[in-house]
Amino acid sequence: MPARILLIEDDQTVSDSLADALRTRGYQVRQCFDGRDGLLTAINQSFHLILLDKLLPSLDGLDVLQRLRKYRETPVIMLTACGAEQDRIDGFSGGADDYLAKPFNMTELQLRIKALLRRSMRYSNDMQTSDNHLSDGGLELDPRQQQACYNNVQINLTPIEYTLLELLLRHRDEVLSKPYLYQMVLKKPFSRYDRSLDMHVSNLRAKLVKVVPEQKLIKTVHGKGYCYQ
Repeated sequence: MPARILLIEDDQTVSDSLADALRTRGYQVRQCFDGRDGLLTAINQSFHLILLDKLLPSLDGLDVLQRLRKYRETPVIMLTACGAEQDRIDGFSGGADDYLAKPFNMTELQLRIKALLRRSMRYSNDMQTSDNHLSDGGLELDPRQQQACYNNVQINLTPIEYTLLELLLRHRDEVLSKPYLYQMVLKKPFSRYDRSLDMHVSNLRAKLVKVVPEQKLIKTVHGKGYCYQ
């Protein structure tokens, strides 16, 4: 089934051009032309990805994003003519998964869309078959019981620590961004002033080191996020 993309862009010429380009690549595209309509559509219908302009009538793109995150965790790429660092920070802090400044190259956008869809759709499929055990060497995860063990020795994890480890293991060798982990694990928007994710990662590492002292399983990728190796 083709991925469903919601495009929220007030410039109809830009929207139509982008929608046509995406449709020729096999995506199903729904278009909205103002923030309020886009927000209601995003909440009431199911999409695999949202492309969200920052400057919108009736409701600004950042407002749309912050309100959306109260109801849904749909991946969002912000598209905006504002390329300043503070705008990117505001977008990521509000819960965006990626940020692309206009004018952008269609090939680059396509690659970013593919990367987010691959991650979100694979995780969704994994959750539908979450009864399957996950393993990596001596590490075993039981999604049904939400338990982890190493060489049959149980690792006592909190629910958040277990969810974090399972998500990282399902995406082994892939760097998961902090905004993505905040949404999927902590169920809240990313904030650069909030250190709660770092705390959970630190606690999880400490518990893993006790049973797997010779390996550093969770790697910090500076400026990007975390990776299970």
